[in-house]
Amino acid sequence: MTRNFREWTLAELDKTFHLRQIRTSPVLEDWLGGAAGISGAERQMLTVFRDKLLRNVHDWNETELAQYFIGPVLTLADYTTDYFNLFAERHFQAVVDGIEMAGKPDAMIASGWREPEKPFFCFQEYKRETDPEGDPAAQTLAAMLAAQGINENQRPVYGCYVKGRDWFFMVLQIKVYTISEPYIATRDDLFDIFRILKVLKQIILSFFTDSPCLSVR
Repeated sequence: MTRNFREWTLAELDKTFHLRQIRTSPVLEDWLGGAAGISGAERQMLTVFRDKLLRNVHDWNETELAQYFIGPVLTLADYTTDYFNLFAERHFQAVVDGIEMAGKPDAMIASGWREPEKPFFCFQEYKRETDPEGDPAAQTLAAMLAAQGINENQRPVYGCYVKGRDWFFMVLQIKVYTISEPYIATRDDLFDIFRILKVLKQIILSFFTDSPCLSVR
């Protein structure tokens, strides 16, 4: 029987796969603290996105949040390369410790161009800010576990989920995962969010080039 990513809770994932959450990790700290340049044009566009979010975040539904804010921010970060691409709502599945898991993350970065092959980053947006349903952290972590199973290596898997204005970043290493404190996109945190997204691009690029993670320009 296949379990969909959206059916899990963090408690179930912890017990089923013997996972352990820790408060911080060097991999997460390196990601969140990485250097990336933001151009004047990017800063101007992010300010426009932030103002639109500030005006609408309380009332937008999931589709509106994705189309009018999250999508433009991810597009601006630009994950289309010769090695990997950004995909939306693409189905993937894997067997993790004998359990088949499947689903369609709202977005993911994976190798491949026309179709995703090996996922490196899983993203989940979360309804509207008020009266949420489900567990976005668990949905993201479940997808990250499946990505780990597909990749069959010890490399960290990265993730992020958005709950209204709050962005949470995640890292999974073997059986240990870490979730960041929220970054609030209606504040100047948005520039940090964008920097972190650009650092992620360089981290994933290093998987293919074996180069150190340098500042993104």
